[in-house]
Amino acid sequence: MTGRKQPHLLVDVFAGPGGLGEGFLSRTDSKGSSRFKSALSVEKDEDAHATLTLRHFVRAFGAEFPEDYYSFLAGEMSLEDLYAAHPEEHASASGSARRITLGESSHAEVKKLLTTRLKDQTKWALVGGPPCQAYSLVGRSRMGGDPDFEQDERHFLYKEYLKIIADHLPPVFVMENVKGLLSATVEGVSMITRIVADLEDPSKALKGKSDGVTYRLFSLVEQDAPGGQVDPRMFIVRAEDYGVPQARHRMFIVGIRNDLIVRPSLLKRQDGPSVRDMIGDLPRIRSRLSRQPDNPDLWRAAVTSVRPAEIAKHLNGADYTRAVRSEIEVVTGPFADWPEDTSATAYAPGRPSNAVSLVRDPLLKVLDGHESRSHMASDLQRYLFAAVFADATGRSPKLADFPPSLLPAHGNVTKGVSGDMFADRFRVQLPQRASTTITSHISKDGHYFIHYDPLQCRSLTLREAARLQTFPDNYRFLGNRTSQYHQVGNAVPPHLAGQIADIVADVLDRVSEEP
Repeated sequence: MTGRKQPHLLVDVFAGPGGLGEGFLSRTDSKGSSRFKSALSVEKDEDAHATLTLRHFVRAFGAEFPEDYYSFLAGEMSLEDLYAAHPEEHASASGSARRITLGESSHAEVKKLLTTRLKDQTKWALVGGPPCQAYSLVGRSRMGGDPDFEQDERHFLYKEYLKIIADHLPPVFVMENVKGLLSATVEGVSMITRIVADLEDPSKALKGKSDGVTYRLFSLVEQDAPGGQVDPRMFIVRAEDYGVPQARHRMFIVGIRNDLIVRPSLLKRQDGPSVRDMIGDLPRIRSRLSRQPDNPDLWRAAVTSVRPAEIAKHLNGADYTRAVRSEIEVVTGPFADWPEDTSATAYAPGRPSNAVSLVRDPLLKVLDGHESRSHMASDLQRYLFAAVFADATGRSPKLADFPPSLLPAHGNVTKGVSGDMFADRFRVQLPQRASTTITSHISKDGHYFIHYDPLQCRSLTLREAARLQTFPDNYRFLGNRTSQYHQVGNAVPPHLAGQIADIVADVLDRVSEEP
């Protein structure tokens, strides 16, 4: 590493709430100096942009956040007063975090803005991932019957990324997208094959003729394919293999300009913490009852109305039947230690060796975002059964494991029981493993994100979801709660992004040493 005085500039597009950028901006070198500084982050969603602006604001203070920020997190100061108290840092954040919808109408604006923000800096990185709904497996299953699906503009938002590459020729870029891109096609053409070819020669993709500036594409987890052929599967990064407590599989494509004779190193595998490691120290809380009055007694009565004998009969003598029935009888019995609060703000001190050192901040005055959602009484009974079943068997139950009285009343439940579709509609996050993928669907309901503790009988809170994404506990998400969950689910885990940042910074450091 060189003794450079200034951090490398970062441009983050389709930035969301800033998970990818957070990873880059949080990295320091051996001397404690930041490896990256934000030149520009672009996001179109109002709430995500507000979150992004707030994070750029606190990053403007350097490694130590101001006391006023912690007062704001504790509810002792409004956001407006926080910004007013620090106008210089707010101006910096407003300059670097921009709310812009990338597209033809904004192309000239973004090109001019980037030219201004980058100034004469030649050593910088472009990161980001176009919105992925049109490529995701779930999105395709929902939109596949739409006659306009093939023309959906979201298939081609990656071209806005290409335009930035072609206009500004970054030394390095990192493009992130969903694993479903591997199998996505438009008009019979493989999208990943098309995108790889376009990233290798952006000017040819956009103008039909190459200007000679091309990019070599690299994987973060595998060496080059034999013969120099690009196998798109090598771009898949399994986050749980790199210290993230979540089974999140995404594509990360690293591009390096062809005039630079450098190549990136690979991510180093590391064991990650489990779900319990990451959220087990958070205060125990109960869910709320929806569509009816709610208090601890009514909630407990609703949850404990499950019938152990019926459940045991349905399990039909399986080797875990006795364990399931016994635990249900215990947790629904008179001596069960049910939590009564539906939210908690107490922020207990953590141990340095604890896995949550990834996210903890000892300066926090209160715990942020640890508030439960409301669920129907029938769903709470399903959550209780599911959590007990998972504890007894080591797996989350399928719909076929549920007794008839606990099956949901929806049209495709028969197909779910038979395993044809949505068999895992209710999914417990197993405490001893990495979580399943935290997706934006967590904003809609909690069925796929059930807490492993049957006595809490609820879905994950926003803070728990953020921890499994490795967002720091001092990361405040703005907007309503649905929007906040959506932001968390769509983000890149900062811990993974930070490891990628080190690889990119090393590349840029080596570039700066070239004559």
